Amino acid sequence: MGSFQPLQQPQTVSVLSKATGFLLNRNCTALRLRPLRAVHAALLLSEYTLVQSHTVLLTTTQLVSQYAQLGSVHDAHAVFSAAPNPGVFLWNVIIRCWADNGMYRKAISLYNQMHDLSNSVIPDKFTFPIVLKACGHLQDLEEGKNIHLHLVELGYHRDMFVANSLIFMYGRCASIKRSRQVFDEMRHRNVVTWSTMVGIFAQNGLCGEALCLFQEMLWEGVLPNRVTFLNVMPCVLQSKHADQVYGLIIANGLNSDLRIQNSAVGMFAACGKIQTGRRLFNKIADKDLISWSSMIEAYTKANFPMDALELFKKMNKKNINPDHVTLLGVISACSAVLSLELARFIHGFVVKSRFGFDHMMVLETALVDLYVKCASLKLARRVFDQMPNRNLISWSTMISGYGVHGKGKDAIKLFNEMKRSHSDIKPDSIIFIALLSACSHSGLIDDGWRCFNSMKKEFGVVPRSEHYACMVDLMGRAGQLNTALKFIKDMPIVADADVWGSLLGACRIHLNVEMAEIAAKSLLELDPKNSGRYILLSNIYTYSGKRNEADGVRALMKKRGIKKTAGQSIIQVRNKIYKFGVGDRSNPQTDRIYAELEILLVKMKKEGYVPNTNFVLLDVDDEAKESLLYVHSEKLAIVFGLLNLGPESEIRIHKNQRFCGDCHSATKFISKITSRKIVVRDSRRFHHFEDGQCSCGDYW
Repeated sequence: MGSFQPLQQPQTVSVLSKATGFLLNRNCTALRLRPLRAVHAALLLSEYTLVQSHTVLLTTTQLVSQYAQLGSVHDAHAVFSAAPNPGVFLWNVIIRCWADNGMYRKAISLYNQMHDLSNSVIPDKFTFPIVLKACGHLQDLEEGKNIHLHLVELGYHRDMFVANSLIFMYGRCASIKRSRQVFDEMRHRNVVTWSTMVGIFAQNGLCGEALCLFQEMLWEGVLPNRVTFLNVMPCVLQSKHADQVYGLIIANGLNSDLRIQNSAVGMFAACGKIQTGRRLFNKIADKDLISWSSMIEAYTKANFPMDALELFKKMNKKNINPDHVTLLGVISACSAVLSLELARFIHGFVVKSRFGFDHMMVLETALVDLYVKCASLKLARRVFDQMPNRNLISWSTMISGYGVHGKGKDAIKLFNEMKRSHSDIKPDSIIFIALLSACSHSGLIDDGWRCFNSMKKEFGVVPRSEHYACMVDLMGRAGQLNTALKFIKDMPIVADADVWGSLLGACRIHLNVEMAEIAAKSLLELDPKNSGRYILLSNIYTYSGKRNEADGVRALMKKRGIKKTAGQSIIQVRNKIYKFGVGDRSNPQTDRIYAELEILLVKMKKEGYVPNTNFVLLDVDDEAKESLLYVHSEKLAIVFGLLNLGPESEIRIHKNQRFCGDCHSATKFISKITSRKIVVRDSRRFHHFEDGQCSCGDYW
């Protein structure tokens, strides 16, 4: 074969003209990679770059753009690299090509090459928005600040579109102060400017600032757009604001937009208007996965777990496959119900899912936590052991699970296993909180001290307030109150409400009034709105026979407008949740419950049960005190479970406050008399009752 002879210039121009026409008359949806490469090959054979004309630049630009839109960035870059003396326009095209395909670091690198001494191409106002957004996506604040200096030198900081990109970049880099400074210095702002700044406040948890800016935007006469509403709705926490925002959405004709509808569901639910959210959900004609997930999450956050689970079942019947976010919401709902049956139901969905590595690990860790909360350490450990990969959160979850069930030794054993077999996983502050709590719940004083002392020495973890609170709890429960107080005074950081709260809790266990007063003095200054602190101090006074002091604490609560959270016990029977308060008579089976309770009390007293009237805080005679004890919510829920659950079923109760001491004693007798397993989860831990014994060993 003879050597290849390049085409003559007239032929080159002809090929160039045809190629340009071909490229200009197609877009990325109509053109595929193979025919595009054929056109490119024809151009290369024609040596089109030797022709000096505007058409060459146009053709090169079109080639780069078409390759970029098809995701073939390397082909695009090859075309760009062959271009003789590319100008700023072509540089912008190739930089955008890399940025639009997620190659942000490469885009920034090209920007730096563009204006170095060898190329000396000066960026224009179209260059900076591209590279600033790339910095934002990378959260590269230093590079962003350098680009900011460069654009100021060129005078582009006054350009509204460049300034909008600066606001975005600083916001993504969590430099909110700089974002606001750029915003405030702008002479002219458009809806994008306002929407971006509102979004930055919202994404950084500054809901008040976001709402104020949104209101200011309205005062300025700027009409909100779809993005503005999507940014501001997560910040709306009051029903009157929700109504106002949704009214504006309707006025702007956006109420039929699916994303707006989905966000509105969550907005109304967050404001406590869960029924309004449900009505909006029902009106969505073509619900997508996000619609269902939004409503499920709304029910879960509003503490309507059964509604969330029922909705998930409806979604499943419509053959809508859940994603990992939906399943996490459903798992959260299950955690509030304490239903092992539902936990297994959701577990089946996770097993059948085919999510990526990271998503599966998150879901499996959530399942471990779910089984822990459903009082099945056996199933929690099975899921944990079957996980192909575990991260620090997975280990912390299982260790914490052992802790709240009073299995401190198992928690320490698992921690040591993690250290031995996973040297790449470094313990952090969270796992030490789980470990120290486990030691505290199990009374493992020496092990607790070893863990605490190893934090900084072996792992470089500096103890925080939470760790000191765990240590005070550990010593306090063991009766080492003086040691605990000295420990607080010697702390290298100022003791906060959690630390003093641990000491006050220990004073309740050991009825140390003097030290309780020391702890309460600090607590009522640090945490004056927490009703639990007042109630605890009042109870300590009452148990110690200091009725006047107890009345004084309750009078202080009333003066400060602080209300006690009502105690309630929850039980699930046949997929329905039943709630009981003290002396509750709202249940349809009330007469049966109280009759069965009377029978049980007679049997319990024969076995040696003596009511502990110290747990009655009203100033009444002993007989009345006993009557009040008998109708505590825990006892009513347990009797309801005895009447409605099969003889082989465990009775599972969730108490929203600390387990009453008399009810703890009574439940041991009930488990023995009825030969039933009873599990009670209170605000601190789990209690497993069987044959007259509790798993806590009365150490709680």
